[in-house]
Amino acid sequence: MELLIKNAMIIDGTGASAYKGNIGVENGKIKVPAETDTAETVIDAEGKYVAPGFIDSHSHGDGVYGTEFGNLCKIGQGVTTEICGQCGSTFFPVNPETLPELKELLSVVCPEFDEDMANWSDFKTYKKYLETLPLACNTALFTGHSAIRIAVMGMENRKPTDEEMAKMKEMLKEAMEEGAIGMSTGLIYPPGDFTETEELIEMAKVMTPYDGIYASHLRNESGSLVEAVAEALEIGKQAGVRVQLSHHKAYGKTNWGKSKETLRMVAEAIAAGQKVTLDQYPYEASMTHFNVLIPPKYFSGGISKVCDILRDPEMRAQIKAEMLDENAQFDNYYINCGGWEGVFASILPETPEYAGMFVSDIAAQLEKDPFDTYFDLVIANNGAGTGIYFSMGEEDLCRIIADPNTVVGSDGICKAMSEKGHPRAWGTCIHAITYFHKEKGILSLEEIIRKMTSLPAERFMLEGKGVIADGMDADLVIFDYEKLQDMACYTESNQVAEGLEYVIVNGQIVYKDKKLTGVYPGKLLTH
Repeated sequence: MELLIKNAMIIDGTGASAYKGNIGVENGKIKVPAETDTAETVIDAEGKYVAPGFIDSHSHGDGVYGTEFGNLCKIGQGVTTEICGQCGSTFFPVNPETLPELKELLSVVCPEFDEDMANWSDFKTYKKYLETLPLACNTALFTGHSAIRIAVMGMENRKPTDEEMAKMKEMLKEAMEEGAIGMSTGLIYPPGDFTETEELIEMAKVMTPYDGIYASHLRNESGSLVEAVAEALEIGKQAGVRVQLSHHKAYGKTNWGKSKETLRMVAEAIAAGQKVTLDQYPYEASMTHFNVLIPPKYFSGGISKVCDILRDPEMRAQIKAEMLDENAQFDNYYINCGGWEGVFASILPETPEYAGMFVSDIAAQLEKDPFDTYFDLVIANNGAGTGIYFSMGEEDLCRIIADPNTVVGSDGICKAMSEKGHPRAWGTCIHAITYFHKEKGILSLEEIIRKMTSLPAERFMLEGKGVIADGMDADLVIFDYEKLQDMACYTESNQVAEGLEYVIVNGQIVYKDKKLTGVYPGKLLTH
């Protein structure tokens, strides 16, 4: 065999109790070794745990595929498979005429774009590009609804014509034929925000013959959360497809507790025959575009147009009034964060001196009105950058993770080693263990690991993944339970975990001594 792991406490990923034993690896697969078996490499894991490699059920790692830091931020928390193409945003299909609009959408996850991107007209072409990249972990991909819509309609705020609808359906069908696992939507971001429910049902129906998944960043995660969950479930019901509720949360203090109702709705839908899964990251703050506080309707002309609008004092006053409106009909991040004290500037590419500060503190330093401070920062950064938004409650976090249909996903964005980000990009999987198991005691070690291994493998239909058993893919993590601790935090986000000793992907050691080993056995997993 290539590898033999001896004397380990084995957590097999199914939720069963840990047991002591040996694990062999032969031709990239797990083998139950005989006592006489030998191996090229032997790891004595006495006093250590071995588990299946973790599956990041909601990753934006496709923005940095093949980069060293992109590989390290996943592998350094034990991730061996990531599910990408989330929130409606993918790097395919591309229409060269609307490529600038697509790049604006993707700028939050991608530091620079490949020169060949204009040629990624479909998933088949994009797959060929992926084959050229050094991938340390495996990946599976959704197709982004927003990317499809931009390719056909640009950023226009209207219904598609019959001809446009036919084009969008054909693009999604091609992606499903080529192995995409489904279609994702980002319904708080333009152009997803411009989309009516009926359009999404018709698009989702394309996936029915392929047993595809409809994954949705809901239209609202705060005041209209219940209605947004109902919409996603109805889309899945009408189309007859699986539903994935992305980074499920109750956003904003006035909405805390609504997870009771949303989880009841999910259970009811499952009892009626639907297949529904939720993913969640284990933090009380979210992260997305820095410009997300501005009402979506102002983005119909693109991000550059928003910057022009913000230069107009009258329009600036109008937008401020809408942000202050507690009954506004959009996902109001300003209200949900309780004001500027809850809005943290994470990445500001053109004004990095203000990254790592709350907007309230920036305004105080500049002796300016905080609204004007924010608007000026949006303009100065050409609408780019990311923010961290403190708005979730601990009771909802714990209630959601305890639900039997919840899996763990980072929703993480890492664009450079030098940029501050959200700790979820580097710490989610280990933090899920330390927070929900070690600190809160909500789940056993075996249960929380199941939510990062066999459960997502089952829900995303990833054959050969998520369980330590004879013949399964040799994706494994070896860790010291006593030392296991996530190190990423809001001020120092780019930190690998302590206590994670080895990460093995498809039978090859990709991480040891807190470093990548330089081998890249990751594969694209097609549906």
